[in-house]
Amino acid sequence: MISTTKNTSSSRRRKILIAILVIVVALLAWRFWPHSGNHAGAPGGMGGMGGHGGPGMMSGMATPVHSGQVTTADVPVYLNALGTVIPNATVTVTSRVDGQLVKVFFTEGQKVEAGQVLAQIDPRSYQATLAQYQGDLSENQALLKSAELTLARYRKLFAQDSLSRQDLDTQIATVGQYSGTIKADEAQIAAAKLNLEFAKITSPIAGRAGLRLVDAGNMVHSTDTTGIVTITQTQPAAVTFSVPQSNIPVLLKSLHSGQSLPAIAFDQEGSSQLAEGSVQFISNQIDTSTGSVALKALFANKDEALYPNQFVNLRLQTGTLKQATVIPAQALQLSSDGSFVYVINKDLTVTRKEVKTGPTLGETQQAILSGVSAGEQVVTEGIDRLSNGSKVKVITAEETKAAGGSAKAQ
Repeated sequence: MISTTKNTSSSRRRKILIAILVIVVALLAWRFWPHSGNHAGAPGGMGGMGGHGGPGMMSGMATPVHSGQVTTADVPVYLNALGTVIPNATVTVTSRVDGQLVKVFFTEGQKVEAGQVLAQIDPRSYQATLAQYQGDLSENQALLKSAELTLARYRKLFAQDSLSRQDLDTQIATVGQYSGTIKADEAQIAAAKLNLEFAKITSPIAGRAGLRLVDAGNMVHSTDTTGIVTITQTQPAAVTFSVPQSNIPVLLKSLHSGQSLPAIAFDQEGSSQLAEGSVQFISNQIDTSTGSVALKALFANKDEALYPNQFVNLRLQTGTLKQATVIPAQALQLSSDGSFVYVINKDLTVTRKEVKTGPTLGETQQAILSGVSAGEQVVTEGIDRLSNGSKVKVITAEETKAAGGSAKAQ
């Protein structure tokens, strides 16, 4: 009896638990199951989405875009090349006489002028030599004077037939001998003065002094090849570069007619302009190993932005496209088929047109050789949402500014 009672109690409990679970599941299903009757017309429901934002409605809406005008302008044609800055002149200053270097008047890196004193060699031996030659000159001038007086007396005696012809001729030769000696003395004095001047070492050109190669106190000689200092002229500066030989006809047309080609030097990254100058020299032959020709451009370099042996990007203006078709650079798009733009038609639809590009005009405009005409309107922003024949709404700058102001106010 006891066992039968226990089995009956366990069976009841199981039935109660199962009933509770069934009720809970039913409640959850009723809570989360979608009721089509209540939500079919509700905003935000499936019917609402189909009525307001479905593909059928979107295909009929105009896409907002920004536009730009196709215009004409004179577009310069540039040739780009990599160049190297070289000094317009480099001079290794050496001594032209022998002696001890007693004084150095420049500092390394200093800007020096032509004729500026750089160093001094001990001049005393050259001063003594000059004094010696000057003494010899005075002595020989006195001897010449005496010989000339004697010659004058001999001429009178010879006229009176009181002197032989041989004695007169001998005296004439003596005067000539002293005259020659005086000229030699004068030449020696000039050489001594020149050596004395060379003892004061000056800069032959204007430029910047390099590192000092000899210190004061050392002996220097005219045969030394090391020199005392190197002067580099950076104003003006030159840039050498090479271009492919296919560009020679265009370059020669200008250079051989005496014209100079404008050139602009940019830094190594090509982002910052360093100097403006012109190309005036072209090599007289093509480098057969590279198929290129070398040129040289000169720059005033007043601010010394160009430094010797610096690599620069050179942009050379080789010509100008007169009244070329120009579009905003933003309008130009690239694809696997080439370059194209979207032209806005009068009915506010767009047509995709393939274009042939030319050189750029600054950073904001692009020259077009064919594909569009001046006066047309092209899409500059909103292009990624367009296809051929799409309907657009052109947003003006005033509308964009007003929309921005409203957003700030909110």
